[in-house]
Amino acid sequence: MAGKKEETCSFCGRPKSDTTILVSGLEGQICNFCIEQAKIILEEESTTQFEVPDLEKSVLKPIEIKAFLDRYVIGQDDAKKVLAVAVYNHYKRIAQKTDENEVEIEKSNIVLVGETGTGKTLLAWTIARMLHVPFAIADATVLTEAGYVGEDVESILTRLLQAADYNVAAAEKGIIFIDELDKIARKSDNPSITRDVSGEGVQQALLKLLEGSEVNVPPQGGRKHPEQKMIAVNTKNILFIAGGAFQGIERHIAARLRTNVVGYSFAGINQEDFDKEHLLQYISPADLKKFGLIPEIVGRLPVLSYLDPLSKDTLKRILVEPKNALTKQFEKLFEMDNINLHFEEKALEYIVEKSIEFKLGARGLRSIMEAILIDAMFELPSSKKTKELQITLDYASSKLSKASLAKLKAAV
Repeated sequence: MAGKKEETCSFCGRPKSDTTILVSGLEGQICNFCIEQAKIILEEESTTQFEVPDLEKSVLKPIEIKAFLDRYVIGQDDAKKVLAVAVYNHYKRIAQKTDENEVEIEKSNIVLVGETGTGKTLLAWTIARMLHVPFAIADATVLTEAGYVGEDVESILTRLLQAADYNVAAAEKGIIFIDELDKIARKSDNPSITRDVSGEGVQQALLKLLEGSEVNVPPQGGRKHPEQKMIAVNTKNILFIAGGAFQGIERHIAARLRTNVVGYSFAGINQEDFDKEHLLQYISPADLKKFGLIPEIVGRLPVLSYLDPLSKDTLKRILVEPKNALTKQFEKLFEMDNINLHFEEKALEYIVEKSIEFKLGARGLRSIMEAILIDAMFELPSSKKTKELQITLDYASSKLSKASLAKLKAAV
């Protein structure tokens, strides 16, 4: 007579003899190994859930959000205020209880215009540090019309889904920053008579995302995995923040200001009061349309703000003041090798002057710092004698003159 068959775990198939405990249910058993694994999965799931924030307790007010941005980003007060209000209002929309008789709050998508290196992407990354909602940054330069080489606009939502750990309900209340929006502007103000696969066509495809609609999103990217099951995402409550350099838009602003002058005034401003060096502060939706954005997409980005060009004083503050300032980063790197790094005031002024001369903006400060310190970072970690490094004006100028970065000057 055959012996009684040994009980096994219904999940992993382990026999009872290989387990510490086998818990029996109505139609199956589960072992201690599967119980422990299930506990780990539950803990992971609980940490990735995005809950509706409590406006009274957990959400920072606009002034507090701007104060947080001030710790990492120097200047750009107007853009910070716009972002702070937009994020706070987004939280309020999330917390709003839907009711037939309730006033429904609509989102106000934002577009930030500023020269390269003024801090558009940095503002987005800094906002991401403090958010309690999913946040994703997408690059518009890789987007093309469906069927062409590149990425579909739905890939933007794929990144948001990944940030939300594929929690659709959380992703539908997230924030997306679309960088390099100006790169999808059409080539002229007239409608295209030929295919503009990375310009006007992409703008048309973005309309449904910005307005709010049900979009089928490929969770792993649509073109490499065509067989995958689509995930439906409603973009109605997703806040979109777009940014771009819009290089050359000053010409459209200047032309508009000149042609709209009646007598000696425009919109209550004397023409002599125009700051010709900083024309971006007078930007309007009409200028975005002239640049190459279609009217429909301009209308879906109703909040328009600008970033000021970086002055010499601002660049110097960027070097030393933020929480993660460049000088602090390099001092920390050398400190890990037990070397004290110090920058003289004149050396910092020299670095700022070179950044302005090369027209690299704040992003170029690191390139210049790397060029100056590359020899020290190569040699000093192996030196047992050097315990301190003083960056003087002579040291900085001599190192930069030898660096290949100096070739940039000829290209400017």
